[in-house]
Amino acid sequence: MIAVTRVTRWVAIGVVSMLGYASPTLAQNPKPDDAFAQALFDPQLVLRHAQTIGLTTAQRRTILDELKTTQVALGPLQANMTEPALDLVELLGQPRVDEARVVAKMDQVLKIENEVKKQQATLLVRIKNVLTAEQQTRLRELRNAEAGARRPDDGGTR
Repeated sequence: MIAVTRVTRWVAIGVVSMLGYASPTLAQNPKPDDAFAQALFDPQLVLRHAQTIGLTTAQRRTILDELKTTQVALGPLQANMTEPALDLVELLGQPRVDEARVVAKMDQVLKIENEVKKQQATLLVRIKNVLTAEQQTRLRELRNAEAGARRPDDGGTR
């Protein structure tokens, strides 16, 4: 019984984290070996450094419009993921798990999650395409500097 409760708790945590896709995070703090995330830019990073990179009013407006459009598109997807994700947690919480039903429910949840990720990646590509090559270079430098400032070896107190 304790093992089932632990598994259910971990699945619930996983489901809750799948539901937490309200803002794009694919390129927020990329790992050095994550080429996809290294190539793209978190909208928060871009907007936080708008003045430093010389973001124009038109670029800023375009990025904000893309963010709003993506957030509107993600709302129904997240809502559609809630019920099947909770059903999955319930199925896994049973003493005897019906594998076929779990796999079918997992497929349903993952299909929606895939669409969420596609929407997020599309947003990040659109943001990158709004930026000039010089702005992208400067953002990479700023992102690397921020990541360096957060390294645990110096306590992140630069």
